Amino acid sequence: MAEDKINHPKHYTHGKFEVIEVIEDWKLCYHLGNALKYIGRAQHKNNEIDDLKKARWYLDRYIKLLNKNKKHGKLHAL
Repeated sequence: MAEDKINHPKHYTHGKFEVIEVIEDWKLCYHLGNALKYIGRAQHKNNEIDDLKKARWYLDRYIKLLNKNKKHGKLHAL
């Protein structure tokens, strides 16, 4: 069977769940959802280290937002 490169590429469909299903079920925000996406797919793409670095980039950005908003009395990053 031919790979569906638009809806279900090979690096999306390893394991029981697609990463997007987990992101939606857990109701993750943009930053955390993207971090999870890069982590979940890293082993199945060309450069695992680059994907893990990108996940860290999203986490670091989210942490900065949390810290900034904490200073302003907000509980969440967004």
